[in-house]
Amino acid sequence: MAVSAFALSTLSSSPLRVRSFKEDLQGQRVANDTQFSGNACLQTILGHCDTSLLANADRIVVSPGVSLEEFGLSTLLQSGRRVMSELDFASELLPENIKILAITGTNGKSTVTSFAGQMLHNLGIEAFVGGNFGTPLSKAAKQCLEAPTQRQPYQVAVVEVSSYQMEIPNQHFSPSVAVVLNLTPDHLERHKTMENYALVKCSLFSHMKDGRLAVLPQGNDFINDAFGKKARECNVAWIGDLPGIKVDTAAKVATFKFPSSELVTNLQLGTLKAMGTHNFINAAVAAFSVLGLDVGIDNDSIHNTIESLTLLPHRMQIVCRDAHGVTWVDDSKATNVESTLTGLMGLKEHKLVVLLGGLAKVMSGNVSNGFEKLVELLNDHRGVITFGSSGEMIYETLCDSGISIPCVRATNLEGAVNCARSMARSGDTILLSPGCASFDEFRNFEQRGQVFQKLAFSS
Repeated sequence: MAVSAFALSTLSSSPLRVRSFKEDLQGQRVANDTQFSGNACLQTILGHCDTSLLANADRIVVSPGVSLEEFGLSTLLQSGRRVMSELDFASELLPENIKILAITGTNGKSTVTSFAGQMLHNLGIEAFVGGNFGTPLSKAAKQCLEAPTQRQPYQVAVVEVSSYQMEIPNQHFSPSVAVVLNLTPDHLERHKTMENYALVKCSLFSHMKDGRLAVLPQGNDFINDAFGKKARECNVAWIGDLPGIKVDTAAKVATFKFPSSELVTNLQLGTLKAMGTHNFINAAVAAFSVLGLDVGIDNDSIHNTIESLTLLPHRMQIVCRDAHGVTWVDDSKATNVESTLTGLMGLKEHKLVVLLGGLAKVMSGNVSNGFEKLVELLNDHRGVITFGSSGEMIYETLCDSGISIPCVRATNLEGAVNCARSMARSGDTILLSPGCASFDEFRNFEQRGQVFQKLAFSS
């Protein structure tokens, strides 16, 4: 019996998780999957994947965690087989009247996605919020299929999109508003070059039409070139210029101008409670994008939501102020140097002890991995602790680049926290903003942040 549909995904407990519609799979380890107990023909296969199953499939849905270089997927795609991303699979099933706000970028996309979702919810708009973080878009598609025709669960889908989700060309994913926040070196072990990375990011615009809104970072040559190759009939707005969004972080005000209008409006951001001046920009981009959806929201309504916005965990999260007057801040989500740089720029008014370390990201032809960029900002602060598998490299890079404040090497996060505690003075802030992945010591950045918070509370 031929396989009619096939899905590939990864699990932490096994190398491969395979779900397929087939009654008899010879030579495979088949598990009883309680999630699909209502469908006797649906089975879960763990471990080894027989690629003949893929070759016989009418449709192959690929998890973002699975590269096209695996399992002959690239060859199957080039041969014309129906190989598709989970994002495209979900989009094919979503009702056409649901407006999609898609947000990508190297840094900040989860925060902007969350802010946009909070704004919509606070204004009574039924919105799905998920994608690359939280709930996959397929869940929204399933909910729509199960809902009564006259009562769809969502008016809007706010979707965080990673570059991994766009490696396979999409046919159905067509946002009403699409945003690329920024592009800096990251995931180059998979994308190889910045040009490839930018092209994948700008695949977001491939199926946008009818003058839909594209929001791009000003002055990024990689994005500008890739957008010219991928986009069709978009109205373009800029982050940092008009038409688009300009933010005065000192005055805490954003100026908006849409490309389809001559009207210029201002949005007051002074009530935002999120830590870090970069979050004024994140909130402004979220607000501009929500207004661009044209779902009956105006500037005054958006302003009323700013005060209630909250950050996701491990993103400039204030953990506590301890008995010694030291504030602890968890920015464990800063998994690359540019994210740490943004955080430091947003905390110029604080005296920091900064924890840098973990497993540094790959950067093409650059042994230092970019940490020398941080030295000028770090020199205004109390001290730096480096830790983890890349700690020695980071320490040497900072010292060679002229670090003038105390810089100490610790073995692991716990050791770094102990060093930071002894270095910090009353009124200081201890900031975990590692600039690295967490996989040398932890499962993910969430676990790293949780351990940091536990250590902070034990002080």
